[in-house]
Amino acid sequence: MPFLPNHKIIIITAPSGAGKTSITHFLLKEFPQLAFSISVATRKRRENEKEGKDYYFISEEDFTRKVQHNEFVEWEMVYEGKYYGTLKSELERIWHNQQVPVLDIDVKGAIHVQQQYPDTTLSIFVEPPSVDELKRRLSSRGTETAESLQARVNKASYEISFKHHFHSVILNDNLDKACKQAQEVVKKFLNA
Repeated sequence: MPFLPNHKIIIITAPSGAGKTSITHFLLKEFPQLAFSISVATRKRRENEKEGKDYYFISEEDFTRKVQHNEFVEWEMVYEGKYYGTLKSELERIWHNQQVPVLDIDVKGAIHVQQQYPDTTLSIFVEPPSVDELKRRLSSRGTETAESLQARVNKASYEISFKHHFHSVILNDNLDKACKQAQEVVKKFLNA
């Protein structure tokens, strides 16, 4: 299904640990017309993640092949040796079901998608209260080594500097409040 001018896209982006996934899940429950766009990842699946629900987990070799065949709307090496991307076929699958894809993606990828679909995209940047709070949240997950934690914190500081590129910036110092703000922004966008 080719892209049509009425095909909307919602992008939720943030530094890792800022709460974008929690806000995305909230929005998906609130709006039945939204559907989660499942990203492709080359990293190992975490214990609580499901193939084809949270991500499509593939090898780096398969990922490279998809890049060469121009199958991605956006893709990035988000962390050293770990690639993530949004498949064109994933957006088409959701549009075919008469729904609006919700992309929970990194900051660079979000900017890239927004540039490709400038008139039909809503982008929301979820800002953490501080980099220190972000570090605390990431540490409490128990999924990071000292090195990977530091890499994520360094990257977060850099990503926050791009927040002005997005349509809406939501400070997540209180998750319920942030979810309600996101709900209002999405409601306006869907009814526009």
